[in-house]
Amino acid sequence: MIRPWEGGGEPGARQSVAGGVRLDFAVTLRSLGYAYLLGAAFFFSLMTVCVKLAGSRLPAEEIILARSVLGLVLSIWVVRRAGLPLRGNARGLLLLRGVLGSCGLYCFFHAVTVLPLSEVTTIHYVNPILTALLAAVVLQERVGWGLAAALAVSLSGVVVVARPQMLFGGAQVLDSVAVGIALAGACFSAGAYVTVRRLRATDDPLVVVLWFPIVAAPVFLPLALRVWVWPRPLEWLVLLGVGVSTQIAQVFLTRGLHLLPAGRGTTVGYVQIAFAMVWSVLLFGERVDAVELGGAALVVLGIVVLVVTRPRE
Repeated sequence: MIRPWEGGGEPGARQSVAGGVRLDFAVTLRSLGYAYLLGAAFFFSLMTVCVKLAGSRLPAEEIILARSVLGLVLSIWVVRRAGLPLRGNARGLLLLRGVLGSCGLYCFFHAVTVLPLSEVTTIHYVNPILTALLAAVVLQERVGWGLAAALAVSLSGVVVVARPQMLFGGAQVLDSVAVGIALAGACFSAGAYVTVRRLRATDDPLVVVLWFPIVAAPVFLPLALRVWVWPRPLEWLVLLGVGVSTQIAQVFLTRGLHLLPAGRGTTVGYVQIAFAMVWSVLLFGERVDAVELGGAALVVLGIVVLVVTRPRE
């Protein structure tokens, strides 16, 4: 009896079927990666709302300490529950990820407490461009036409939303020091994202997330005590919101970056600008005009371009 795969033309057919299964599996993983990163953007936007609320009276160092301590407790519990080693495998890279993430978070939190929410979110999201360029150098990831088009369209949306004075004469002048800190945060974040992508070969996403609070908690404890302001009861709830939303976002982000190239993956984060605009209107009474809506539409269009283009560009 001749089995179906033993005939003259059948091995090729079987290989074709296997290739189709592999392709479907790759598409599923890619879709899951995008879903994780969209979820991360949403929860990061909730984090910025909580930081904005807490930062009206509490210093950034104290907010980061609260976030780090809560994240440390949650991460240790999750990692132990999963039966994973707390120390991880590539401890040098894990430490680097923690340092870069801590520096980036401090810059971002400080900028959020000083600048308007939508503006600081927009400035921060030059980091996908920096990530794509850094990943091309460090990880040899390709910057193909799909990613380049997505970056160009989304970046144009960022510029429209930010409306820098040199291009839009009537734009609001922002604190230059705060803007510089926000841009520094974007640079640190790009380095952290590329490190996370590199760690996918050695460590589970839960362990990668754990090493951020391992580094941040002891670093920010003395800094927070130096400027400590005792939180009010409602502020404790807001700080809890910072910790929980950031923890969920970090897990989603790390899982997403384990499934997608760093440059392509972090570009999805541009959608957080749209989230920030919604929260600005609903919670902080800030106006969003037609120009800002147009910029947000360009951001979303860039994400659509990114999602529909094939990764082999």
